[in-house]
Amino acid sequence: MTMQLHLQEVPARNGRLWIRHGFKVFQRQPLALSGLFGLFLFFGFVAMLLPGVGPLLTFASLPLLSLGFMLATHLVLQKKMPTAAVFTAPFKLTPERRRSQLLLCVSYALAVVFISWLADWVDGGSTRELQKLIAENADNSDAVTNAATDPRLFWGMATRLGLLALLAVPYWHAPALVHWGGQGVAQALFSSTLALWRNKAAFALNALLWGALLMAAAGVISLVFGMLGLAGLAPVALMATGLLLSTAFYASLYFSFVDCFMFGAPQDVLDH
Repeated sequence: MTMQLHLQEVPARNGRLWIRHGFKVFQRQPLALSGLFGLFLFFGFVAMLLPGVGPLLTFASLPLLSLGFMLATHLVLQKKMPTAAVFTAPFKLTPERRRSQLLLCVSYALAVVFISWLADWVDGGSTRELQKLIAENADNSDAVTNAATDPRLFWGMATRLGLLALLAVPYWHAPALVHWGGQGVAQALFSSTLALWRNKAAFALNALLWGALLMAAAGVISLVFGMLGLAGLAPVALMATGLLLSTAFYASLYFSFVDCFMFGAPQDVLDH
């Protein structure tokens, strides 16, 4: 079924509402949604063990992660239980949409690989060298310190993060536009880019608030566990909190999509 989607401009404050709705949906089905995110992480871990193609498969699955959580949120709002089927549902529509989704996945993976190669070229391999030293020579603090202060690290990191952020723009809504709107790959990438540009204030506020939440959670956990003399357990709590916030983040993506292309956030979430 194809929905009639119309690009809309939303006020900046909606960036905060997307987060609020994401947490409300998470509260309705915390175990199911956490299980979906955990399943994806497990797939990524297994895929990375495959020689050669592992990273490519992991990168290619990221567009499906966002769309799968949009479908999961849609089911939760209909008072249905989301299952792992949300990750395969995009391939069960028409052959055209299946091909478009596969093209999005493959093109995204290839773009990430290119960005990684470019960043390695910019930093002269210093990032990989630092990672290798940390993994293999943890006791050699001087070597790690010298590698960490290499000025090329900054430019490599800036290249990697900056280009990945730009890459996220066209792919942010593209899988959903193919799935619900029946758009082709090029049209979906363009529509997603246009939506984020026209609603850049809302997305900027959304990103700032998520960043603030992460930093606040990390600060509170470190302080509390330090005061209790349980600093060694802080990383475990930080990881659990990070998984919770990540799940809520992906649950919130649906609301940015319906706000930008449909009719705004569902009323039952706004009222309860």
